[in-house]
Amino acid sequence: MDDKTLKTLLNAQQGELDAVLMYQKIAKKIKDDEIKAVILDAAKDEGCHASVFHKLTGVVLKPKSLQANAVVFLMTILGKKLVFKTISKFEYNAGKSYEPLIKDFPEVESVLKDEIKHGDHMLELSKKF
Repeated sequence: MDDKTLKTLLNAQQGELDAVLMYQKIAKKIKDDEIKAVILDAAKDEGCHASVFHKLTGVVLKPKSLQANAVVFLMTILGKKLVFKTISKFEYNAGKSYEPLIKDFPEVESVLKDEIKHGDHMLELSKKF
């Protein structure tokens, strides 16, 4: 594997780990059990995605809390509606960024599908606030 591909996979792995933490922290701020369940389900999926990338890179990474803390902070300032709408865009973009990887790493296709699902779910959640 060339350095560029490894860097791409490591960035994806880090992003997935960071998303786990982000969703976990968001869930702590949500009182509605149904909404919380959707968010925690996304966190679980993101953990599985990180595992997919870990198998490809062989590198152990740790989640970084900056994104998670920033998103939770922005929720209090900008509101849940806007934050969930923005997260949906990031999920869709992550899915698109994984498309070129599928040719060489077919296991990434399931990750891409989940990212689209997360985008749909977060967009739906944005309509509840």
